Amino acid sequence: PLGEAFSGRVKNMPDRFFAYLLLCADGSYYAGYTTDLTRRVAVHNAGKGAKYTKSRLPVTLVYFEEFDSGHAARSREWHLKPHAEKEALAGKGISAKESSC
Repeated sequence: PLGEAFSGRVKNMPDRFFAYLLLCADGSYYAGYTTDLTRRVAVHNAGKGAKYTKSRLPVTLVYFEEFDSGHAARSREWHLKPHAEKEALAGKGISAKESSC
């Protein structure tokens, strides 16, 4: 029985993970990670996302990277946190990674 329960959880695990960078209405940046990029940006813009973004709406997705594991996405999010790197990445205007979310 324990094996069946575990295999069911594995089947429901996401296979894509994203680290992302949002530009807030006040010009600040917010870094996060998710398994559903479109949904997560919509949640932020609905005011139900992170406490930080609630008072800085609307937010715009300016950068993201895709990963095979949640650990890798969370690690990249942690590295995106420093303000200088956020500005540098957003300033590159990487069109292949932009989204209309």
